[in-house]
Amino acid sequence: MEPRPRQDEHRSPAGRARGVRAALALALTALAAATGVVGVLATFRQDHRLDVATVRMSVHPGEDGSLALYVPLVDWGVRFSVVRLPAQLRLDVRSVDRAAAERIAQDRQVDLHALRSEVRDAVARYLRTLVLLALAGGLALGALVALALRSRDGPRVRWLLACAGVSALACTTAVALLLPPHGPLDTPEYFAHGADIPRALRAVETVERSSQALGEELDAQLVGLARLVVAPAGRQTATGAPRLTLASDVHNNVLVLPALRRAAAGGPLFLAGDLTDRGSRLETAVTRTVAHAGDPLVFVSGNHDSAALEGSLAQAGAVVLTRRGRLRANGTLGPRVVRIGGLRVAGYDDPFLRRSGQAADVEPHPTVAQQAAFDAWLRTLQPDLDVVMVHQPALAAQALRRLAASPPAHPLVFLVGHTHEPDLRAGGEVIVLNAGTAGGGGTGNLTEHQPIGVAVLTYALRPRFEPLAADLVTIDPGSGDVTASRQRLDLGSPPGR
Repeated sequence: MEPRPRQDEHRSPAGRARGVRAALALALTALAAATGVVGVLATFRQDHRLDVATVRMSVHPGEDGSLALYVPLVDWGVRFSVVRLPAQLRLDVRSVDRAAAERIAQDRQVDLHALRSEVRDAVARYLRTLVLLALAGGLALGALVALALRSRDGPRVRWLLACAGVSALACTTAVALLLPPHGPLDTPEYFAHGADIPRALRAVETVERSSQALGEELDAQLVGLARLVVAPAGRQTATGAPRLTLASDVHNNVLVLPALRRAAAGGPLFLAGDLTDRGSRLETAVTRTVAHAGDPLVFVSGNHDSAALEGSLAQAGAVVLTRRGRLRANGTLGPRVVRIGGLRVAGYDDPFLRRSGQAADVEPHPTVAQQAAFDAWLRTLQPDLDVVMVHQPALAAQALRRLAASPPAHPLVFLVGHTHEPDLRAGGEVIVLNAGTAGGGGTGNLTEHQPIGVAVLTYALRPRFEPLAADLVTIDPGSGDVTASRQRLDLGSPPGR
């Protein structure tokens, strides 16, 4: 009589090996089904003909969740963070109906509500087709792997096929729930690929908002798309107008100096303080090459800089501005107001500037007396100024309150830094522009993880100085991608923040 099999036979090495093989086969089947779904998402494209353009719809897995309208011809796009799946739902403009675009851009003889509905319907049709194809792709690849993995010692084929079906269904359900855009399209972000800042700014120039309020943000984007092929009317174009580039808070990050040179593009570069971190002679020697980043470089000190740095930059050919006048290479002082790019410019050196033998105060805050001193200095120069450079916005707080109560007779632009946050405020002929941090926080602020920030001010000089547009540009130091947002300044004041 043969012995009965032991109850724990499945715990034998052979049994455990069969269990591992079965689990691995199920895992590979599930992975194959998920791969089939993602593969369809990444490869399926569909063109839709709209009244004003033909768009190609696609999905780009692995990117930040967003809905993007992209124009390959000019490498320009606008995106909205309204997708919850880690993927970008993108509409590439393949061709534009010029006649329809002219109607939108000039007199808007088009039903924008109907056009928005047409876009929504096209996106919905694409998504329905995409979900069905993704389910089919997941089932097909999962089933193919299930059949390839079937074996006498493994799980039954019906269990493998069931695993493939459940995995494909789960993945496509997640796509159906998370990929469709949710929420209002009220926070547009313009973008361009690559590190060519001027190209990005030229692209953004074509998507200006209308001077008349539009009911919804998408209306503005449709009008902006029309202006890709139609010259803007009713306002002065900023194309070809003079411009200046603003940067600040490099904090010893010499790796960004070539990017600043490219951003300035042979024009004036205004550096609003904190080129260094401690103002030491070693830092000065390393960073003084910034003097050749602009034509010219215009510098005003910040609280992290030093008098030695000012002298070194002046000797290297930079325009170094102080409250008492321009610092010459020989240490003497010139006029307090200088001409740069056709503009009348003055600068106020930081009251916490490090002097010889003095320790740096890295967290200063201007006193009421220091704010009053700045305001008194500005009062004497204001009639002859177009641009004021000062590192700390707080130092100009009293002056800005006075100018808000009694606006100047002509535009006055404040170029500032210190906060490491890009900002634009305007009202009553006064504009305050902050580019953020050009050094991404710099070597002295490694925990900030800030993008590289610069700003560009485009202006007219005739019949008088008039700011036309301000661009806030950020550069991802890892990928080199550029994000540029533009605010027209001659169509009314942007909202203060």
